[in-house]
Amino acid sequence: MTVLLTGCSTVSVDKIKDKADRTLDVISTKTNIGKNPRDPLEGFNRAMFNFNDSLDQAVLKPVAQTYRDVTPSFVQTGVGNFFSNIGDVWNAVNNLLQGKVAEGSSDVMRFAFNSTFGLAGLLDIASPAGLPKHREDFGQTLGRWGVRSGPYLVLPLLGSSTVRDALATPVDMKGNLWSYKEPVYVRNIGTAVRLVDARASVLDAGSLIEEAALDKYVFIRDAYLQRRASQIAPDED
Repeated sequence: MTVLLTGCSTVSVDKIKDKADRTLDVISTKTNIGKNPRDPLEGFNRAMFNFNDSLDQAVLKPVAQTYRDVTPSFVQTGVGNFFSNIGDVWNAVNNLLQGKVAEGSSDVMRFAFNSTFGLAGLLDIASPAGLPKHREDFGQTLGRWGVRSGPYLVLPLLGSSTVRDALATPVDMKGNLWSYKEPVYVRNIGTAVRLVDARASVLDAGSLIEEAALDKYVFIRDAYLQRRASQIAPDED
């Protein structure tokens, strides 16, 4: 009897293992898990993605939802405009470093215009005046200079990136004018408000992703890589 039960148990385990292996093969085929040359660090990246996602679901998303619900829309718009205006300085620097003089000059004019007539950037009056918003960072600049992106990489707290963009991140942080704001407690409060406001602005998009994506990790990874390629094209493969 013992031998029989042991044999049945072994058969059951083998069947379960075989079924699990087949299921994983199907998932791998559908989602390209472990086969994407742009994501050789997928094991690490998935673990970091899960950590970031858990932290977001537990802390940042609820805070952002409360912020959106209780903060008047015009205040949210003002917060977004204020920090966007500060970012135009670094956008200008990167556009000029990339040789895009017209865009860089436009960014300088946007900053000057909104900082004066737009109440320190709380109002975006430059866009209706024909000075469009650009979003440039040092990772894009390196890409324009011919530095390849390298593998996909998920950073703790910061999320999707590549090896190139990760190396550029400290430079982007130094290029952020708000990082020099004194006193420090005002800088920290402003940074927290900026983070919550940015998260609140993508709540609806996040909900759509959660509802539509078969594999949230793969969806976000592929969307990020495609977007970065389009931002740097045609200079990067």
